[in-house]
Amino acid sequence: METIASGAIFGTATRTATLLLISMLGETHIGEIAVILGRSRSRIKDAVDGLEREGVIVGALEGTARRLRLNPRYVAAQELARLLNKLAINDVDLQKHLASVRRRPRRAGKTI
Repeated sequence: METIASGAIFGTATRTATLLLISMLGETHIGEIAVILGRSRSRIKDAVDGLEREGVIVGALEGTARRLRLNPRYVAAQELARLLNKLAINDVDLQKHLASVRRRPRRAGKTI
């Protein structure tokens, strides 16, 4: 079964998958997206740079990482969020993959 994230409805498959993941995660960074999608950081960075230039997403530095999220001031922010939610609901493979990814830090001293 082909996933929505592999489609190119927002220009390229990487750009589409990046935007979908940012929407699903709420807030994320380039490294996390690259790991989840299994693509290089440079490809993800190119997609993120383009989406930022167009005002679709915004990034803010948090330490050395740039945290990314959908731009709430984007002219079609609500419509885009609804579309991405619909796409996310239909991408069962991506949902399963995200459910298996640990997103919070491990407690200090805890054995693996």
